[in-house]
Amino acid sequence: MHNWRRRGRGGGLRITTRLDAHEAELIESLIDSMLELLDERSATAPADELSQLTGIEMGHSAPPDDLTLARLLPDFHRPDQDRELIADAVNGDLNAALRSVHEPAILAAKSDAARVVLSTLPPGGGDMTLTPAQAEQWLTAINDVRLALGAMLGIDESTPDRLPPDHPQAAHLDVYHWLTVVQELLVVALMGK
Repeated sequence: MHNWRRRGRGGGLRITTRLDAHEAELIESLIDSMLELLDERSATAPADELSQLTGIEMGHSAPPDDLTLARLLPDFHRPDQDRELIADAVNGDLNAALRSVHEPAILAAKSDAARVVLSTLPPGGGDMTLTPAQAEQWLTAINDVRLALGAMLGIDESTPDRLPPDHPQAAHLDVYHWLTVVQELLVVALMGK
């Protein structure tokens, strides 16, 4: 991937880059996989009478069982964040209520960002031009893919920067680091640095 560049000013500002064919295919594959997870979660949300009467979409009240999806949809509050709250109330009812009310909008926002990436990705690679709003959607989607990949790989502070070439997760870790660079360079371009 070539560096992200700013072109123009004001309302005409565009963020541009060039993707090689394999980079475009990789991003498309990663985004498609993430969209499948998000769409499945959305499609399996329980239906209730109140939601049908009010038109207010409700989501799951329980966190996802899938580790990757759980990283994309974490609890709203953890007891270790505030020692004064009663842990049982936070862990149970409060998180369940917040999740059921807000998860549909969160899923929709993540899916929308992913679809912007797919719609702006040049098929087979090539030049790409994004508006600042599209670039922000790219940041959201790339961050979500990184979070999902990081959860799948179990990345934490002790994860080495590189794995031996014969390690089964070496290529996945390289993709994770590449996405980190893509995201960082896009942030720099958006900030005008």
